[in-house]
Amino acid sequence: MENHKRRPNILIINPDEMRWDTMGHMGNPAAQTPNLDAFASTEAVSFSHAYCQNPVCVPSRCSFFTGLYPHVHGHRTMSYLLHPGDDTLFSELKRAGYYVWMNDRNDLFAGQVPGWMEENADEIHYASRGNSPGPIKELRGTRGSKDYYSHYEGCLGLDSEGRNVNRDDETVEAATRRILNPVDERPLCMFLGLMWPHVPYGCEEPYFSAVDRSKLPLRIRANQCSGKPQMETLLREYIGMNDYTEEDWNQLRGVYLGMCQKIDAQFGRMMQALKDAGIYDNTLVLFMSDHGDYAGDFDLVEKAQNCFADCLTRVSFLVKQTKEEGVDAGISPALVELVDLYATVMDYAGVTPSHTHYGRSLRPVLEKRSRSHRDAVFCEGGRMPGETHCDEYHIDGPLGTPESFLYWPKKKAQSNDLAHGRGIMMRERRYKYISRLTESDELYDLEEDPGETTNRINAPELKEVVVRMQTEMLKWLQATADVVPYRYDSRFNPQMMWEMVRDKVPEKKEEQVRQMIAEGATLPAIMRVCAE
Repeated sequence: MENHKRRPNILIINPDEMRWDTMGHMGNPAAQTPNLDAFASTEAVSFSHAYCQNPVCVPSRCSFFTGLYPHVHGHRTMSYLLHPGDDTLFSELKRAGYYVWMNDRNDLFAGQVPGWMEENADEIHYASRGNSPGPIKELRGTRGSKDYYSHYEGCLGLDSEGRNVNRDDETVEAATRRILNPVDERPLCMFLGLMWPHVPYGCEEPYFSAVDRSKLPLRIRANQCSGKPQMETLLREYIGMNDYTEEDWNQLRGVYLGMCQKIDAQFGRMMQALKDAGIYDNTLVLFMSDHGDYAGDFDLVEKAQNCFADCLTRVSFLVKQTKEEGVDAGISPALVELVDLYATVMDYAGVTPSHTHYGRSLRPVLEKRSRSHRDAVFCEGGRMPGETHCDEYHIDGPLGTPESFLYWPKKKAQSNDLAHGRGIMMRERRYKYISRLTESDELYDLEEDPGETTNRINAPELKEVVVRMQTEMLKWLQATADVVPYRYDSRFNPQMMWEMVRDKVPEKKEEQVRQMIAEGATLPAIMRVCAE
């Protein structure tokens, strides 16, 4: 499989909710990610300013696997996935001769459509729960306790063999088996949609104790902030974690990083499998998360669908080219978007996209990481007032979500029309502007305020910045508002076409013209044949 003339194998590893600063090489002194750090040092480009296009799972994945922004086809909720007729990276590579392997954790294909996910892959791994003992100690308590909605589970137990095998472990094991035992000679496209470090926050030893809590960077506290969105205020009110001490927050943050450490170990196993199979050099490897996690910043946990702080929108993203292509390994400060994943993979696979898309291949930056890529990046989320079909709170029945459900605070907050209003983020090198339909806009000077604590939307000295960014956002929306399919439609059915031309068709050419009509010929082409 090392024939340099072959198309590259493609491996996409997609942890869920892994923000950019969870890796040691991004400057977090508490992070324990030796495999990813070494990978970024010698084999790959790690993008320090990669941004998702929506801060929750489904819209983000529907975006980066099609190269389209969430607003283009309305894929902007957790309950509107891709349907038959929507081409994806996987369906296009499969048609182009790739053997497509994926696991069932993809948050991409409408589950109620029989056989739809299977159409996009040659093989799908369905993981069981694994042998994953739960928390050593039950921490949630009763309603009103500080951990009732915290998603914090702490240290997980081990089985009789000293292990805790979760669904991700099962998926990695299945993927390594397929790498070492290929089905045939087709190039491989493999996608691992991993669950961790998604909540609940819990991991087993040695990961639980591996992170030195004293080395954690300072978190962003809510009392340091002004002018923030109403959604964050409601979430803090409903999750009820006011009694959390700084030690409590550090424990939660340490566990979150411990989960990222286990992802790093699984990543290392995948790289070793590629090397053992002899295909590492000819494999394009992409490691990227779909969005981030508050993990204590702004006194919050998990994520919010219409909030755009860097902890939610700025994600881990590393790419390794094939050995033949070479790479300028290290950290790139270029502004990139996850929609660039689609363009990059299609570029290296040598496959022409079947539809309009907005991604840009990362090849130039991989070849020379000092190059710039985009002037600005965008992210979007939220809904219109009254648009309850886009609000997952309303799909739980007429009584709404039960308060015992862990996600009740989020669903309760999302039921508020104003708080869950639509927003669009535009991030340049220095400024971040957020346009909101139902409440005040936001503007942050990221040079002076990297934590996005002070909303300066009304600062007189920044008025020109706001107007300029509003204009650029309008142009972006105009440029990406829709797509025209590559497929052409006929304005007339065959009978209509025949009636239009029948009196001009010579008798000896009737059969030929009828055949042309059946094959979709245009009117000028038919008339040209008739005139010959």
